[in-house]
Amino acid sequence: MNFKPLGKRVLVQRTEVESKTASGIILVDSAKEKPNTAEVKAIGGEVTEINVGDTIVFEQFRGTEFTLDGVDYLVLEQENIIGVM
Repeated sequence: MNFKPLGKRVLVQRTEVESKTASGIILVDSAKEKPNTAEVKAIGGEVTEINVGDTIVFEQFRGTEFTLDGVDYLVLEQENIIGVM
């Protein structure tokens, strides 16, 4: 992957959502809720307090989604990150 976020942006990859409920029901993709946790893959030059490899929690419905080399990513502004796990 060759992508460097600019400024205070962070490139993340969402964590996978369980496709089966506790009772064993298998969920189709459209029924899954998108997670608001992700692994940090790259950071912009002005980002502080967050490092590549961190697992973060971010505000729902934020960021820009895109696909690079067949992998889905999300670019977030640092201000939309709630915390590091």
